[in-house]
Amino acid sequence: MISITLENYLNKTLASIRESGQHKHEQPITSPQGPRVFTTDGEKINLCSNDYLGLASAPAVVTAAVDGLKSHGFGTASARFICGTHDLHRTLEMRIARFLGAQEAILYSSGFDANCGLFESFLGPEDCIISDELNHASIIDGVRLVKAQRKIYRHVEMSALEARLREASKNRFRLVATDGVFSMSGDLAPLPEICALAEEYDALVMVDDSHATGVVGATGRGTPEYFAANERVDIITSTLGKALGGASGGFTTGRHEIIELLRQRSRPYLFSTSVTPAVVSGALKALDLLELSSELVERLQQNAIYFRRRISEMGFKVPPGIHPIIPIVLGDDSLTIEMSRRLNERGILVKGFTYPVVPVGTAKIRIQVSAAHSRDELDSSVQVLADVARELGSLGRT
Repeated sequence: MISITLENYLNKTLASIRESGQHKHEQPITSPQGPRVFTTDGEKINLCSNDYLGLASAPAVVTAAVDGLKSHGFGTASARFICGTHDLHRTLEMRIARFLGAQEAILYSSGFDANCGLFESFLGPEDCIISDELNHASIIDGVRLVKAQRKIYRHVEMSALEARLREASKNRFRLVATDGVFSMSGDLAPLPEICALAEEYDALVMVDDSHATGVVGATGRGTPEYFAANERVDIITSTLGKALGGASGGFTTGRHEIIELLRQRSRPYLFSTSVTPAVVSGALKALDLLELSSELVERLQQNAIYFRRRISEMGFKVPPGIHPIIPIVLGDDSLTIEMSRRLNERGILVKGFTYPVVPVGTAKIRIQVSAAHSRDELDSSVQVLADVARELGSLGRT
């Protein structure tokens, strides 16, 4: 039973969240994911989805998922090492490893689990993890689980990274952890410089490429492909929940010995029900489509370039970049929530991101473009964004 003291604390905290403009509202969607979706408030252009390639409701992917459901059932009802490994799981792991040019891959129930289960499996008190200050929450939580020494470096500042590496020179192992694409800003980690410093200071490099797999690089193989750094990145974690069909599940790739140790020691892998057969089958089809043609990746990248140019022409100050994540930074939490509310009222599905999702003072609208968006949808979205920003007096400050 909740005590009166705890109940008062909970109510006071929730009231404070609402008053600060940081309260998060969930908008039910009544249709499949796509460039347009139907919500309980009507049809909207979807500009906040991770479905970068438009595969979440692609007929071929849906059909493959149904086939997996029919052939292997609804769930696995077990962790992998007990009786939760189907032939489909091993097939997908081999396909992911081949796609990303790695020796081996291991599936997790989510990308979050992949990061939370990585570091503690082979790093201990004698080791050091050096992490970018804006890394995803799953990396932060994964690092917190480890007894290894932890050092943070200023966002993508290589002089700061080198200083941390120098401080860790006497540790047994050193591992640099970074997002490949930073989820709130869409900027890319400078992998060539990171890898060069890691080589100089004998450190491993781990990249969370969740917003880059299927998105960045000529064929969608992520930031290592984009920077020609495949041979220099030791570990990649990523997800099936974004470009690769947008369902659930995550994975880690790397040397055989690293992946085998994760199968033996990684707690989220050992103590979670394995990814459902339908999801695995759908993800396999998504990989088929990516390996067959780079058309979707090229269309996505063209849409991102086009939208960035159009929104800049309207007067928005957009940070330079190539990624389909395009942030409109407002800084003020209440203004951000109000802008997202008005945009949703006018048929543009977006979300305002405030603390604790982003640091205090960096509240923003995060736009995400898809390969499935038409130019008409992008143009009309830009116009509505500009109209709402003018109404709120925020166009010049973004």
